[in-house]
Amino acid sequence: MDDNGEYLRVKLPDKKKNELFGIADQLLGGSRLTVLCEDGKKRLGRIRGKMKKRRWIKTGDLLIIQPWSFDDDKADVMWRYTWTQANYLKEKGLLPKEVDLF
Repeated sequence: MDDNGEYLRVKLPDKKKNELFGIADQLLGGSRLTVLCEDGKKRLGRIRGKMKKRRWIKTGDLLIIQPWSFDDDKADVMWRYTWTQANYLKEKGLLPKEVDLF
């Protein structure tokens, strides 16, 4: 549920787990990519093994990332939104302006 009391159709970053929105900037190979995050930082992202073969990520995709607790310049990619889901979040006004490219 969101602040207005209506149910959302998509997963949102869990702020308790320190998750953030991010945009895939550049694919580096070896399941790594650079991510532009909603807090203005550029981080080296690592695609988790669970996502490697199931959800292909391309440049410009909206992601949920979780920065590492011991190295803030690196993060794990937790989720990738489809184009339709990203547009839904934009229409609801849930995307921060730093990652609002849709």
